[in-house]
Amino acid sequence: MAIGHFPGALKEVMQRKGVTLAKAGQAAHVDGSQIGKIVNGSRKASKQVMQAAATYYDDAQLLLAAAAEVTGGASVPWLNNADLHPSSTHIKTIEEIQEALQALLTLPITKSLDQLKAGDRDVIKNGIMEQLEAITALTHNAAALCRKYEFSYIALWSEHRAELKLKNYMK
Repeated sequence: MAIGHFPGALKEVMQRKGVTLAKAGQAAHVDGSQIGKIVNGSRKASKQVMQAAATYYDDAQLLLAAAAEVTGGASVPWLNNADLHPSSTHIKTIEEIQEALQALLTLPITKSLDQLKAGDRDVIKNGIMEQLEAITALTHNAAALCRKYEFSYIALWSEHRAELKLKNYMK
């Protein structure tokens, strides 16, 4: 999206949900005209606007777009030109997990950086790329299932984080 990740995603979410600029403005705690400027690319969305809109709509597309905006694209991209029907994302996710597993099995992870031979870095990079593809597929599958079965994407992530804290994987 030429105008940025978040504006395009917000526009798509508004269209999908049949939301007016005024209603989107209320959700983001700003005037509807400001939302219009954001979706048309003449104004950058503030962190507060992105957070308020993403939380209000609880839509994975919008949440991923906000993450991409904040990180400069170092996050899972929203696949706006892919078949995101739950059965399609399910099949693609299995395929990507299998490819990632195969790549993981070939990684020379017992070697230190100075022990790597010619081609080892390419194998490692390929393994990382396969993992990123699997992460992207898993994320879209979770998003498709949340959308279809009306689960809160945000609530499920909160529950997941709570489980990680219970296991002492994070503070």
